[in-house]
Amino acid sequence: MAAQPDTEVASLSPGPIAGEPMARLLTEAVTRLRRALRSSIRTDYPWETLPMAQVELLQVLSEHSPARVSDMGARLCLAQSTVSGLIGRMIAAGLVTRDVDPADHRVAVVALTHAGRERLAAWTAAHERRIDAALAALDDSAQTAVEEALPALFQLAERLGEPTPRGLTESNTHIGG
Repeated sequence: MAAQPDTEVASLSPGPIAGEPMARLLTEAVTRLRRALRSSIRTDYPWETLPMAQVELLQVLSEHSPARVSDMGARLCLAQSTVSGLIGRMIAAGLVTRDVDPADHRVAVVALTHAGRERLAAWTAAHERRIDAALAALDDSAQTAVEEALPALFQLAERLGEPTPRGLTESNTHIGG
Protein backbone atom coordinates (compact mmCIF):
# COMPACT_ATOMS: atom_id res chain seq x y z
CA MET A 1 0.00 0.00 0.00
CA ALA A 2 1.32 3.45 -0.92
CA ALA A 3 2.38 5.68 1.93
CA GLN A 4 0.30 8.69 0.80
CA PRO A 5 -2.40 8.32 -1.86
CA ASP A 6 -3.00 11.42 -3.95
CA THR A 7 -6.10 13.51 -3.24
CA GLU A 8 -8.00 12.27 -6.30
CA VAL A 9 -7.56 8.61 -5.34
CA ALA A 10 -8.18 9.31 -1.66
CA SER A 11 -11.52 10.96 -2.42
CA LEU A 12 -12.65 7.75 -4.14
CA SER A 13 -11.31 5.35 -1.54
CA PRO A 14 -13.76 3.35 0.57
CA GLY A 15 -14.91 4.61 3.92
CA PRO A 16 -15.16 8.10 5.34
CA ILE A 17 -12.28 10.46 4.78
CA ALA A 18 -11.20 12.71 7.64
CA GLY A 19 -14.28 14.75 8.37
CA GLU A 20 -15.96 14.46 4.98
CA PRO A 21 -19.67 13.59 5.28
CA MET A 22 -20.66 10.31 3.62
CA ALA A 23 -23.39 12.06 1.61
CA ARG A 24 -20.85 14.43 0.07
CA LEU A 25 -18.45 11.60 -0.77
CA LEU A 26 -21.19 9.47 -2.28
CA THR A 27 -22.46 12.42 -4.32
CA GLU A 28 -18.94 13.02 -5.60
CA ALA A 29 -18.39 9.32 -6.38
CA VAL A 30 -21.68 9.03 -8.28
CA THR A 31 -20.96 12.25 -10.19
CA ARG A 32 -17.49 11.02 -11.14
CA LEU A 33 -18.84 7.61 -12.17
CA ARG A 34 -21.48 9.19 -14.41
CA ARG A 35 -18.95 11.60 -15.93
CA ALA A 36 -16.41 8.82 -16.48
CA LEU A 37 -19.03 6.57 -18.08
CA ARG A 38 -20.28 9.36 -20.29
CA SER A 39 -16.81 10.29 -21.53
CA SER A 40 -15.41 6.76 -21.76
CA ILE A 41 -18.36 5.45 -23.72
CA ARG A 42 -17.53 7.93 -26.47
CA THR A 43 -14.27 6.05 -26.95
CA ASP A 44 -15.95 2.71 -27.70
CA TYR A 45 -19.25 4.05 -28.95
CA PRO A 46 -18.47 7.45 -30.55
CA TRP A 47 -21.65 7.55 -32.63
CA GLU A 48 -23.89 7.37 -29.55
CA THR A 49 -25.91 10.54 -29.24
CA LEU A 50 -28.69 9.47 -26.89
CA PRO A 51 -29.07 11.95 -24.04
CA MET A 52 -29.36 10.29 -20.63
CA ALA A 53 -33.01 11.36 -20.30
CA GLN A 54 -33.84 9.42 -23.47
CA VAL A 55 -31.88 6.39 -22.26
CA GLU A 56 -33.81 6.43 -18.99
CA LEU A 57 -37.09 6.66 -20.89
CA LEU A 58 -36.06 3.69 -23.07
CA GLN A 59 -35.16 1.77 -19.91
CA VAL A 60 -38.60 2.45 -18.40
CA LEU A 61 -40.30 1.40 -21.63
CA SER A 62 -38.23 -1.77 -21.82
CA GLU A 63 -39.72 -2.79 -18.44
CA HIS A 64 -43.21 -1.26 -18.81
CA SER A 65 -44.32 -1.07 -22.42
CA PRO A 66 -46.64 0.24 -23.63
CA ALA A 67 -46.95 2.99 -21.04
CA ARG A 68 -48.92 6.17 -20.58
CA VAL A 69 -46.98 9.42 -20.72
CA SER A 70 -48.16 10.29 -17.21
CA ASP A 71 -46.91 6.93 -15.87
CA MET A 72 -43.49 7.44 -17.45
CA GLY A 73 -43.32 10.93 -15.99
CA ALA A 74 -44.10 9.57 -12.54
CA ARG A 75 -41.51 6.79 -12.85
CA LEU A 76 -38.83 9.23 -14.05
CA CYS A 77 -39.90 12.08 -11.75
CA LEU A 78 -40.31 14.34 -14.79
CA ALA A 79 -43.12 16.67 -15.80
CA GLN A 80 -45.53 15.26 -18.35
CA SER A 81 -44.58 18.07 -20.78
CA THR A 82 -40.90 17.09 -20.49
CA VAL A 83 -41.71 13.45 -21.19
CA SER A 84 -43.90 14.47 -24.14
CA GLY A 85 -41.01 16.48 -25.60
CA LEU A 86 -38.62 13.56 -25.20
CA ILE A 87 -41.14 11.22 -26.80
CA GLY A 88 -41.58 13.56 -29.76
CA ARG A 89 -37.83 13.50 -30.47
CA MET A 90 -37.71 9.73 -29.96
CA ILE A 91 -40.63 9.15 -32.33
CA ALA A 92 -38.79 11.21 -34.95
CA ALA A 93 -35.71 9.02 -34.38
CA GLY A 94 -37.79 5.85 -34.75
CA LEU A 95 -37.10 4.66 -31.19
CA VAL A 96 -40.67 4.70 -29.88
CA THR A 97 -44.23 4.79 -31.19
CA ARG A 98 -47.26 6.57 -29.82
CA ASP A 99 -50.67 4.95 -30.09
CA VAL A 100 -54.09 5.10 -28.49
CA ASP A 101 -54.58 3.20 -25.24
CA PRO A 102 -56.97 0.34 -26.10
CA ALA A 103 -58.50 0.59 -22.61
CA ASP A 104 -59.12 4.37 -22.86
CA HIS A 105 -59.15 5.93 -26.31
CA ARG A 106 -58.64 9.40 -24.82
CA VAL A 107 -55.15 8.43 -23.59
CA ALA A 108 -51.97 7.89 -25.57
CA VAL A 109 -49.51 5.10 -24.83
CA VAL A 110 -45.91 4.83 -25.92
CA ALA A 111 -44.03 1.66 -26.80
CA LEU A 112 -40.49 0.79 -27.85
CA THR A 113 -39.84 0.03 -31.48
CA HIS A 114 -37.49 -2.71 -32.58
CA ALA A 115 -34.93 0.04 -33.29
CA GLY A 116 -35.45 1.41 -29.77
CA ARG A 117 -34.82 -2.01 -28.22
CA GLU A 118 -31.70 -2.47 -30.32
CA ARG A 119 -30.39 0.99 -29.47
CA LEU A 120 -30.94 0.43 -25.75
CA ALA A 121 -29.31 -3.02 -25.92
CA ALA A 122 -26.26 -1.57 -27.72
CA TRP A 123 -26.02 1.29 -25.21
CA THR A 124 -26.29 -1.13 -22.28
CA ALA A 125 -23.73 -3.56 -23.74
CA ALA A 126 -21.25 -0.75 -24.40
CA HIS A 127 -21.57 0.50 -20.81
CA GLU A 128 -21.26 -3.01 -19.40
CA ARG A 129 -18.07 -3.59 -21.42
CA ARG A 130 -16.54 -0.36 -20.09
CA ILE A 131 -17.52 -1.17 -16.50
CA ASP A 132 -16.31 -4.79 -16.80
CA ALA A 133 -12.93 -3.56 -18.04
CA ALA A 134 -12.65 -1.03 -15.22
CA LEU A 135 -13.68 -3.62 -12.62
CA ALA A 136 -11.13 -6.10 -13.97
CA ALA A 137 -8.42 -3.48 -13.42
CA LEU A 138 -9.26 -3.26 -9.70
CA ASP A 139 -7.63 -5.54 -7.17
CA ASP A 140 -9.68 -8.35 -5.66
CA SER A 141 -10.52 -6.47 -2.47
CA ALA A 142 -11.83 -3.46 -4.39
CA GLN A 143 -13.90 -5.72 -6.67
CA THR A 144 -15.35 -7.42 -3.60
CA ALA A 145 -16.11 -4.06 -1.97
CA VAL A 146 -17.99 -2.89 -5.08
CA GLU A 147 -19.93 -6.16 -5.25
CA GLU A 148 -20.82 -6.05 -1.56
CA ALA A 149 -21.94 -2.41 -1.83
CA LEU A 150 -24.45 -3.11 -4.62
CA PRO A 151 -27.42 -4.20 -2.42
CA ALA A 152 -27.02 -1.11 -0.24
CA LEU A 153 -26.74 1.13 -3.31
CA PHE A 154 -29.97 -0.31 -4.73
CA GLN A 155 -31.68 0.27 -1.36
CA LEU A 156 -30.34 3.83 -1.30
CA ALA A 157 -31.67 4.44 -4.82
CA GLU A 158 -35.11 3.22 -3.71
CA ARG A 159 -35.04 5.51 -0.67
CA LEU A 160 -34.03 8.46 -2.83
CA GLY A 161 -37.01 7.70 -5.07
CA GLU A 162 -39.43 7.97 -2.15
CA PRO A 163 -41.09 11.29 -1.38
CA THR A 164 -39.27 13.36 1.23
CA PRO A 165 -41.21 13.34 4.51
CA ARG A 166 -42.74 16.69 5.47
CA GLY A 167 -40.74 18.69 7.95
CA LEU A 168 -37.34 17.63 6.66
CA THR A 169 -35.22 20.54 5.55
CA GLU A 170 -31.76 20.90 4.12
CA SER A 171 -30.34 21.57 7.56
CA ASN A 172 -31.61 18.33 9.09
CA THR A 173 -31.24 15.83 6.24
CA HIS A 174 -27.50 15.32 6.70
CA ILE A 175 -26.40 11.70 6.40
CA GLY A 176 -23.45 11.34 8.72
CA GLY A 177 -20.31 9.37 7.89
